Amino acid sequence: MANVRFDMSTVSYDDFARLDLRVAKIIAAEPIEGRSRIIKGRIDLGKDDQRDVIIGGAQYYQPKDIVGKTVIVIANLESKKMAGVESNAMLLAADVDNKPFWLTVSEDDVPLGSYVK
Repeated sequence: MANVRFDMSTVSYDDFARLDLRVAKIIAAEPIEGRSRIIKGRIDLGKDDQRDVIIGGAQYYQPKDIVGKTVIVIANLESKKMAGVESNAMLLAADVDNKPFWLTVSEDDVPLGSYVK
């Protein structure tokens, strides 16, 4: 991610335990008018929990390329509004030369909403 500095200081186990990391499926995605780097997405966390999210990487992926992916999200991240869309979770990704590669699991093996610990 360009111009982003990460704080690599040690975090406590209690800090890590506060993160609600879960398995979700991207069930919808669409371009956002006037935006070339983000996509509006909708994820399914199982048990009737669906949320809108902002997904980075629109310069690398078309919405159709990401629908159906089973990903890992931070489900309890504070909501943030960008480009008129309120994002209610964050997908986790590896960053390779500013291109996101979302952390995924086999959707056949892990139920939606499963906790990551």
